[in-house]
Amino acid sequence: MSTTTDNPSAQPESTGPQNPVLETADQQVAAGIPFERFLDCVHCGLCTSACPTYLETGDENNSPRGRIYLMRAVTEGKIALTEKVSGHLDLCLDCRSCETACPSGVQYGRLIEPFRIGMQQQAVKEGKPKGWFEKYILFGMFPYPARLKLALWPMRVLQKTGLDRLVDKSGITRLLPQKLRRMQNLLPKLPPSSPPLPTFLPAIGEKRARVGLFTGCVSEAMFSPTNQATARVLQQNGCDVYIPRTQQCCGAIHYHGGESKPAVELALANIKAFEEQNLDAIIINVAGCGAMLKDYHHLAEETADLSDADREKLVNFAHQVKDISEFLHELGLLPPTGEIPLRVTYHDACHLVHAQQIRQQPRELLAQIPGLKLVPLPESDICCGAAGSYNLTQPEMADRLGERKLQNIRKVNPQAVLAGNAGCSLQLQATLKAAGYTIPVYHPVDLLDASYRGVMPAK
Repeated sequence: MSTTTDNPSAQPESTGPQNPVLETADQQVAAGIPFERFLDCVHCGLCTSACPTYLETGDENNSPRGRIYLMRAVTEGKIALTEKVSGHLDLCLDCRSCETACPSGVQYGRLIEPFRIGMQQQAVKEGKPKGWFEKYILFGMFPYPARLKLALWPMRVLQKTGLDRLVDKSGITRLLPQKLRRMQNLLPKLPPSSPPLPTFLPAIGEKRARVGLFTGCVSEAMFSPTNQATARVLQQNGCDVYIPRTQQCCGAIHYHGGESKPAVELALANIKAFEEQNLDAIIINVAGCGAMLKDYHHLAEETADLSDADREKLVNFAHQVKDISEFLHELGLLPPTGEIPLRVTYHDACHLVHAQQIRQQPRELLAQIPGLKLVPLPESDICCGAAGSYNLTQPEMADRLGERKLQNIRKVNPQAVLAGNAGCSLQLQATLKAAGYTIPVYHPVDLLDASYRGVMPAK
């Protein structure tokens, strides 16, 4: 095996100091990371078989173990943070599957995420501006549902009139920049415009809990019927549901894009929006948002200029957050009675199964729907390629992983695919559509809601 800097992850374990002096700009990228976290990795390699990018490329530098070697070598001043090294780190999906596989409890997310933030901050210090896509789309539109809904209005009109198919056939979209063209290809069938959910919905039957509903940004703009279904299912299970109008984006888009300050500001705004309701739980139906909300305690640890009161609020808020499947499983689902005679398969969203360790709960809830047949999906917990904005910023790898997921879906030939994350739904729908498949993609709560109401889920 080569030991040159072309393959720095293959270098032998360092015999240098355990707490290196961070002298260079490259080393300062890791200033916020306790060096002991790098030392937790014993280099056993069990993570490699779980890593999507390693499975696709076979390159050790594209494995969790390899990336830890790279980050540690930069931190110790052994290699420079070159474009090639950055490329291996940027190719990481941050799916956290390695954390599930790791027997040593390595906190990979607490390595790659702050390291990437350091990379972004260093780029700013060096005068490298954000690109137009990051500035105007990723940070300027996605975190704001009202802006996103307004931007989607022309596409909603085109879909309603059927002109979207004409536009696709004309090839005019090929004139768009690549990222905008990919955004257009990822768009699902948009729901009709509807008023926002009321700020309060009462429990049906015996009151069992008092909860807040986090509606999200992309999820509210593109999947508002799922938010409505979530609220109805909570009501059916005896929950008073509060939906504060002042809630904001969870902050994941900014945080994972290296903009930690706006992420903290959004987090504090969310705390203020929900804190007056004296809630038993804050419910989320998007895996990526849920993982971020539960990570607010990490923001408390990693942000230097916070008051002790704000740190405590971030920690307390994080402990209140529950994914809808997690919450209903703990509460005890009141069994729905409507038959849903469908053969479906379930894809594990990475930030649900790996970041939140929620695997069985959705399956056990679905098993209570009369007539529903759930068939296992091969490699169900391997990333589909969505990973937040990854399918826009790393299109080649996202497409490879989308094709891998498609081949596994074909093996079980379902009538519908289920996923507990908006990004996964976008990626799966686009992948199925491109391959000529017309089967729908649902959130599990869509089927629970349909069963409670005694109807078939809308396609």
